[in-house]
Amino acid sequence: MNEEKLRDFAALVLKWSPKINLVSKADLNHIWQRHVQDSLRLLPYIPKDTPGAIDLGSGAGFPGLILCIATGIPFELIESDARKAAFLMEAARQTGAPAKIHNCRIESAPVQPAPLITARALAPLEKLLGLAAPLLTPEGFCLFPKGKGVDTELTLASSLWHMDAERLSAPAWGESCILKVSQIRYAGAA
Repeated sequence: MNEEKLRDFAALVLKWSPKINLVSKADLNHIWQRHVQDSLRLLPYIPKDTPGAIDLGSGAGFPGLILCIATGIPFELIESDARKAAFLMEAARQTGAPAKIHNCRIESAPVQPAPLITARALAPLEKLLGLAAPLLTPEGFCLFPKGKGVDTELTLASSLWHMDAERLSAPAWGESCILKVSQIRYAGAA
């Protein structure tokens, strides 16, 4: 993991955020803990030989660009906001991250399916699964950080989707967890 490049990235977030609202004003003094370290929680669950990944709704680059910088795994970052996509392009350039940025809606992104899909604070699980399923290779999985409402999200999603879902957690994370989801299949309305 390249901490220097991650710190450079955090500095870019601080520089750009007042202009394009990358993170809330309340989080500006807590970029490293609140966003960078939170994104890095996914690292232990990513196989080292992962050939590529897709991050949905990349926003300020959490977790996709952080994971790309930390692992060197090529990531395709999908962000519909042109200003945020411009930030991601500049951040990838300045950190040397092997990321390709797509400024479009997820449904129209020109990407090939990948074995890993990530998304953070994008949508409820039932909607995330609909966005991720067409972009996931058959043997692949998704990593979605989730908060205390995860049980409700799993219940709602299970009425529309069949999936294998594993809750990954640690005592230091409090009520939050990471959902590792695979074998996603549409089940239809309940």
